[in-house]
Formats: sequence, structure tokens, C-alpha cells
Amino acid sequence: MKLRIATYNMHKGVSAFGREARIHDMKEAIAGLNADLIFLQEVQGRHDNHAKRHSAWPQAGHHEFLADDSHHVAYGMNAVYEHGHHGNALLSRYPIISLVNHDVSDHAYEQRGILHAVVQIDTVAVHCFVIHLGLFAASRRRQIHALIQTIVRDTPPGAPLIIAGDFNDWNQRLSSTLYEHLGVDEAFDMAGRLGSTSPASGSLKTFFAPWRRSHARTFPAQFPCLCLDRVYLRGFQVEQATVLQHAPWRALSDHVPILVNLEMPLDAT
Repeated sequence: MKLRIATYNMHKGVSAFGREARIHDMKEAIAGLNADLIFLQEVQGRHDNHAKRHSAWPQAGHHEFLADDSHHVAYGMNAVYEHGHHGNALLSRYPIISLVNHDVSDHAYEQRGILHAVVQIDTVAVHCFVIHLGLFAASRRRQIHALIQTIVRDTPPGAPLIIAGDFNDWNQRLSSTLYEHLGVDEAFDMAGRLGSTSPASGSLKTFFAPWRRSHARTFPAQFPCLCLDRVYLRGFQVEQATVLQHAPWRALSDHVPILVNLEMPLDAT
């Protein structure tokens, strides 16, 4: 069973400081990925100020605007303010049979959540977690342990699992914890072992941690050098993993997306 997934921090659909609307170009680019599952962060559910400033601003929330008629959608509202709200979202070609958003905010200045959506793919229930962790290392450690507790509690042992999003883990210190407690693996590491990492991703070796497994560089979009965005998997095989550093992605957000082609064994449970 083939599956194509993507993860993308969309920077609320605007350029730096909100000067230009990028959401329409993002919709076209995301549709061009032809992905079955799209894990999105910084999704603007509502923003009255942007709606006033940009004449073509969508009336619907970005998750609904991007999903259109092609995908089902789950939205987890995390940050709420006077003029709107934003959070994480999952777009899925397959039915979403359940969803819950877990508040893992660590302090008043950063509202963070873990969106857990269960997607029914034929006879298999795939557990999807959309992540956007905090900017501070201590917050990320607590949030990753909250993620582990949530998965252990709410996900059947051995069930197919996808964890994707913006981990803000620039020094690459969180992966070992996920490997140890969840039995997951990281998409680019799996692809590297198979020799199926796309040249578009560049070398997997980084100057931050050359002595251990490294991840794909996705930030900043104009010159990606930090490994912030990840895809962790259980119950899947990776056919190819790619970082989309080419146009138009460099001009749409401060991150570039990751695209992964997967194969799920037919006997997955």
C-alpha cells in the first residue's frame, strides 16, 4: 500500500511581518505535491487583521481553504488572541475517524498543542500526530515526554504511526528519546540506509552533529541549514524522502517542506 505524505510549517500564510499574502501560492504548491497526508503547522484558523490588510484573504480558515474538496481536515487550535487563532492541521485524502488536540503549552508566551488524528486507510487505522514544539530546550523536552505519554496511552502497541512537524530541535537532541520509547525511526535515516534520499535534500551530514544520525535541513528557506522539521515512522517502509528546496518553496514560508513516499505492509494492524 503506497502513501505520500508531507510536512510543512506554512508561517501563517504570509511573508515576514505579514506584509504579503502567500496563502494562494501555497495552496497551488501544496496541491502540486499530490500528497495523501499533509501535516501543517502555523495554520491560521482566523486572522482579522490579515483579512483587512489583504483583499484576497480567504474567508475560511486556512485548513479548510487548503483542503478544499480533495482532502478531509482536522484542525487543532493552539494559540488564541483577540484577532484570531492558529494551530496545527492534518489534511487527509482518507477519512479521519477521530481527532483530539492536546494542550502542551509550557508557559504563557507559547501556546503549543499535539494534534492526534486517526486516519482510516482501507482496513488500517493510522495514528497521525502533528507537532510544533517550543522554542526553548526545556519546553521541548517536556513536550516530547508529553507526546510519548500520549502515544503510549492512546495508541495500540505496534499500530502504524506517523509523527511529523516542526520540532525546533536545531541541536538534534530529541530523536534518541523517541527511538528509545516509541520504537520509531526517522524518515531520512531510513531513506539514507536504502539509498533513496533525493539529491534535493542535500547531504544529511550537518556541522552540528556529524558523529550521529542527522536529519534533513529545512530552515531558513532561503538557505536551509537547521534540521527543524521531521517525520518519524512506525510500521512503514520509506521509498524516498525529499526536502523541497527549489522554487516556489523558497519564497513561500521561512521553512521548506519535506515529502516522503511510504509503503505500508498489507498485514499492518
